[in-house]
Amino acid sequence: MGGCSVLGRIWGVWRRRPGVRAVPKAPGFGTEAGHRLRPRGSSKRSRPLGGQPFPGLLQLENLSREELVDVLRAAVVDQKGPLVTLNKPPGLPVTGKPGELTLFSVLPELSQSLGLGDQELQVVQASGKETSGLVLLSSCPQTASRLQKFFIHSRRAQRPTATYCAVTDGIPATSEGKIQAALKLEHVDGVDLVIPVKSPSRKDFQEGVKRTLSHFRVVAMGSGCALVQLQPLTVFPSQLQVHMVLQLCPVLGDHTYSARVGTVLGQRFLLPAESTKPQRQVLDEALLRRLCLTPSQAAQLPLHLHLHCLHLPGMRPGEAPMKLLAPLPSYFSRTLQCLGLHQQ
Repeated sequence: MGGCSVLGRIWGVWRRRPGVRAVPKAPGFGTEAGHRLRPRGSSKRSRPLGGQPFPGLLQLENLSREELVDVLRAAVVDQKGPLVTLNKPPGLPVTGKPGELTLFSVLPELSQSLGLGDQELQVVQASGKETSGLVLLSSCPQTASRLQKFFIHSRRAQRPTATYCAVTDGIPATSEGKIQAALKLEHVDGVDLVIPVKSPSRKDFQEGVKRTLSHFRVVAMGSGCALVQLQPLTVFPSQLQVHMVLQLCPVLGDHTYSARVGTVLGQRFLLPAESTKPQRQVLDEALLRRLCLTPSQAAQLPLHLHLHCLHLPGMRPGEAPMKLLAPLPSYFSRTLQCLGLHQQ
């Protein structure tokens, strides 16, 4: 069984680890990604953690613009032609309000730092604020447009291009399958929340309800949790988090939607999404012990959802498709080790 030893040093190891690798292989949902996710480190159980239970987290509120540019430059895992790929730490928003520190707000400085001159980077594909993992940038508008069209056409053809890794509190009832749900975005008490819609009408779709679809596959199980690969085939805010809640298996560190899963006498059920307010995720005592966390530390648990893999077409006619891979953050690897989540 895995121990609670921290795998690598907090920030430096994450920056130094090899990140993106181009592989001439067609997209698929095989076991290679799961193999690459196997945590390394001692199997001996360590003492409970002190002041840094989540190695690799970005303290955005303590960073200046210059420091954020340095962090992002260190997070570059591949730069080839006009394409730049980052392994984004969680907590960094891609866009935001004017004056906020975001990835988009520092793209001019990052472009200069990477020696691109007047060729300013633009975002092609990115994970959400609380999600870690791949961000694809391009300094060429034509390349960016071509790739965005590729992603749109792939979704229409229901060909997955992105694979996320998640640790869930709970184990899905089936080892793999698809999750379909109609979702809408509602502004509730000053917060935008995603609400599932049962039996939506034509009027609902005209007013913004969207059909969503994701594929999932359980890679490993242990300690009442699972390591799950997720492939969204549609784009909607917080789609993967809400889809896993509908499976009664919220993503670890989901402090927005996990409260919708209730438990009575060990049986899980869904609470009404419209009336269930977001709150910090509550973990049972056995899981807290496995993670070597106190309840107050668990309240700060980062979202364990990582954009691990992107499939891209060849950049030139006749070139083989590329597979881009980003390693897990240190805290994510530590969780896998603590829970003994190794690929079966």
